[in-house]
Amino acid sequence: MARLAGVSVATASKALNGRDEVATATRDRVVAAAEKLSFQPNALARGLISGRTRTIGLLTDELGGRFAIPVLLGVENALGNEQMSVFLCDARGDPIRRRHYIRTLLARQVDGLIVLGDSNDVRSSVTKDIPVPVVYVYGESDDPADLSLLADDAGGARLAAEHLVSLNRRHIGHITGPSSYRAARDRATALREVLSEAGLSLVGDPLHGEWSQSWGRQAGRMLATTHPELDAIFCGSDQVAVGVSQALADLGRRVPDDIALVGFDNWEIFAADCRPPLTTVDVNLERLGASAVEYLFAALDGVRHSGVVRQACRLVVRDSSG
Repeated sequence: MARLAGVSVATASKALNGRDEVATATRDRVVAAAEKLSFQPNALARGLISGRTRTIGLLTDELGGRFAIPVLLGVENALGNEQMSVFLCDARGDPIRRRHYIRTLLARQVDGLIVLGDSNDVRSSVTKDIPVPVVYVYGESDDPADLSLLADDAGGARLAAEHLVSLNRRHIGHITGPSSYRAARDRATALREVLSEAGLSLVGDPLHGEWSQSWGRQAGRMLATTHPELDAIFCGSDQVAVGVSQALADLGRRVPDDIALVGFDNWEIFAADCRPPLTTVDVNLERLGASAVEYLFAALDGVRHSGVVRQACRLVVRDSSG
């Protein structure tokens, strides 16, 4: 390859590794030669030279749940662009398994670690005895010196509430998940704030239950029959919203003509398949995973961040809100 590019082996190596002392024209020539020969740098050799293994560990507690897979996809896409790999470990909420996987990942000499939560809530820091950079995603470390990337639950709820108010809905109810989830509490608080700013009050109290369609059906039936004036419902998840939609259909209440409906998460399997298709808040979990990689790369380059970063959500308007 070096011969084809007309440079020395040392210059070819510097060009492929992005060293600044190589002229742009020379680097372009080396890259073109590498592509022509389908040359792939030896990852082990590069690791020995740079002191890095070009691998990242991702530690989760809920691989089979809603949040891990899209975050993992975002992480994997970002790492793939840098020709790096990820080791995925599922601790299943077990502290013993978590410690075991941390030891295993460190034994493999990963360059950094991403710790993925399942509830956007505060969790115990594991950074203290880890000699590589750590980023927390969808779960806030209890150590303010750590960096935690969260979805902006309150901001997303404000988008949903402002949307319903802008549609001249004045009797808005709220059905959501367990009150033990900070995400559920934050969304309910933000909804009340928007309604108060508009001179409105929430219809009844927030109804807290499971993150499930069955809870949505039960709570939707109860809310709609107890409060006939109801003209909109903001749900804490798309899964709950689908259950609410089914309950309203059973009661002969039309969505959105009689009652507008908004969900949360933009979980495609529920939001797009709902009848009618569901207006919802997108937390963009893949982007959250990609951001974690960006912050991890910055830490590897000596630029460490700390504190909490909340990623903005966006409102996806479909037919359920009219």
